[in-house]
Amino acid sequence: MRFLILGGTAWLGSTIATAAMHHGHKVTCLARGDSGNAPAGIRFVRGDRDRAGAYAQVAAEDWDVVVDVSRQPGQVSSAVAALGDRAASYTFVSSGNVYADTSTPGQDESAGLLGALAGDVMESMDTYGEAKVACEERVLDGFGADRSLIARSGLIGGPGDVFDRTGYWPLRFSQPAATDGSVLVPDVPGLFTQVIDVRDLAEWIVDAAEDGASGVFNTTGEAVTLAEHLAVARGVAGHTGPVVGADARWLLDHDVEPWSGARSLPLWLPLPDFAGFNARDSSAARAAGLVTRPLAETLADTLRWERLRVPQGPRRAGLADADEVALLAELAAG
Repeated sequence: MRFLILGGTAWLGSTIATAAMHHGHKVTCLARGDSGNAPAGIRFVRGDRDRAGAYAQVAAEDWDVVVDVSRQPGQVSSAVAALGDRAASYTFVSSGNVYADTSTPGQDESAGLLGALAGDVMESMDTYGEAKVACEERVLDGFGADRSLIARSGLIGGPGDVFDRTGYWPLRFSQPAATDGSVLVPDVPGLFTQVIDVRDLAEWIVDAAEDGASGVFNTTGEAVTLAEHLAVARGVAGHTGPVVGADARWLLDHDVEPWSGARSLPLWLPLPDFAGFNARDSSAARAAGLVTRPLAETLADTLRWERLRVPQGPRRAGLADADEVALLAELAAG
């Protein structure tokens, strides 16, 4: 098969391109190249999707599948217009952020969506979900339901996670900030996590293309509680020191942010508003061949990658060592 990956030089796109190549397919990546070149052995076409003529080198060719990971509706519209007559199918990697209700666990693909972003450009991550809805609509309008596959991904993790949400915990348990080995964790009973390994998502996207699959699918990892996730991270790191829990109110009162960003604790989200955010029904994707590896394997591989990583600038999620030590001291004093 002939795969055209729109992107293919950053983490997810590169992993999809590599998986398709390993399946024996002919793969082309079209991207600006700001994140580097395509993986070795894969054809790279330089193109800026925000400029006219971005698809000139590929629009005259025939493609079995186009894979798009964009969050910009205008980019998706231009790709659909340029490639609609030359591509047999279009796979769009969307997000669980498209859903309007984040509080109800167990929802499937029929759950209500946010309103679509009205314009072509997502100006802020505050409208990420709305932008992805708009992208989905433009794929479906251009290719139709029978030629489109929409993968609404959950949180993507694994080796290469520069967003720090899956690497933080195994690394922190491996390298505690406190001298006695204590690690500060959120104590949020009932909160779920649902990480999908980037390699499993990529493999399923390639498999689905080979099978000619179409439709909309929640592509997520297995739902496990945050406490279970942290126990797995602790196990792969070999941590034996104290685990110190703090409830959500205490963390918020001490300026610790949920989910990601500076001075945050990754994977923690407030309840009850986000009880369903990482607890979606992925049975349709599993029936269509999605296989996810054990969480322990994902976190162990991510820890190995973290130990070799040379971070560029501040981390995107987690607590700095000094901040964690200070917070632990406040908890102990209180």
